[in-house]
Formats: sequence, structure tokens, C-alpha cells
Amino acid sequence: MRIGGLQKTTMLDFPGRISAVVFTQGCNFLCPYCHNPDLVLYKQETLALADVVAFLARRGKMLEGVVISGGEPTLHDALPTFCATLKNLGYAVKLDTNGSRPDVLRALFAANLLDYVAMDIKGNPRSYPEEIARNVGDDVLKSVNIIQESGIKHEFRLPCVAPFIDAAGFAVILKHVGGSPLFLQKIRLENVLRPDFFAERGRALDKNDMERLYTTAVRMGVDCRIR
Repeated sequence: MRIGGLQKTTMLDFPGRISAVVFTQGCNFLCPYCHNPDLVLYKQETLALADVVAFLARRGKMLEGVVISGGEPTLHDALPTFCATLKNLGYAVKLDTNGSRPDVLRALFAANLLDYVAMDIKGNPRSYPEEIARNVGDDVLKSVNIIQESGIKHEFRLPCVAPFIDAAGFAVILKHVGGSPLFLQKIRLENVLRPDFFAERGRALDKNDMERLYTTAVRMGVDCRIR
């Protein structure tokens, strides 16, 4: 595991649990709006895995969960072992993922290593934005299905950026997320991976845009919230 960061305490990232966040390095997506560019580009100094585990072992009486985020954690072959270590320490484990590696998710669920999953959906799975990743739509849909069928608490998150999110693509996303919670995420434009994208053609959806998406989702019976 290449660990690029550790947030020692959070009450926001794991619903209902005081947690730490472990950030892995590297990602197979290049989202222009990514606000962790140093993790994606391997520019952050790594932390020793043994030191991170030792810290979490000491904090067992103060923390209830650990969030594994990134970057993209499922790229790391040692992820199952790390999850097992956390479970052995008594932690609930939450995974943040882009859904590009459904087989990894399936294996983690089969081994009962996850307690919560948050998956980002970057755009219409039928035509995933090529600026982000190519030929991943089928894997994204597989991951959505695997997560929904797992019985584990979960949520789907939609970064609200044009032109990646439009009315037609949003309708497709709503069709697939079904009865799962869906969070519409506001985008921060400081310290993003590709500021040039927003200078040329990209745009963070504004309050009115997001409220229109929210209204559409609610009318279709989706548990949707703006975050």
C-alpha cells in the first residue's frame, strides 16, 4: 500500500462514526476537478504502512472507523490485507472508490471486509467522459450492481460538473442507482488537477443547476441530497 496521507480524526467522512482517513496514492482516473492532485500524481511523500497501523492501534479507544480513500484504493493489491488488519483492530471500514474495479469490490464483500462503501459516478455510464477515463462504463455499472446487492450500507456520489453531467446523462444515472442514496456534490475549484479545463470548457454546476437535478431525482423516487 502506498499511503500518501492520514487524517487523524473526522466526524464527517464515515456516517455515524468518529474515524480516521487513510489516503492511498495513485489513481486510474484523471478527473479535471480532483482536489487531491498530489495523490493522483504521486507527488506526496509516502507514509510507512507500519507507522499508520501502529497509530490506528493506539487510537482504538477514540476512533470507531477508518475510511480508505485516495487516489483510488482498489488499485493496491494489499488493500484486502490492510482491510483485514483494520477489522482485526476492531474498526469498521469504509471504502471510497471510483468503481473501476468491480472484481476487487466483489472480493472485499465476499471476505466481509467492508462496512460502508461510497462510490463516485462521474457521468453517464453509457458514455463515460473520456477526459476522465476510457472504456470504464461497463465496469462502473458492474460496481453499482455489486454494491447494491452486497447488503452493505452505501452511497453514490455525483460530482456536479458540466459538461460531464447533463439532463440526459443524469436520467441514466438515476435509472441505475435505484433506491440507493445519491449525493450531489458541489465542486471546489481551488487546487484542482486541471485548472485549464475550467478555463476552457468546464463549469461547476451552480445552486440552481443542482436544485434542478435534485428535483428530478426526488420526482423519480430517488433518495437524493445536495452535499
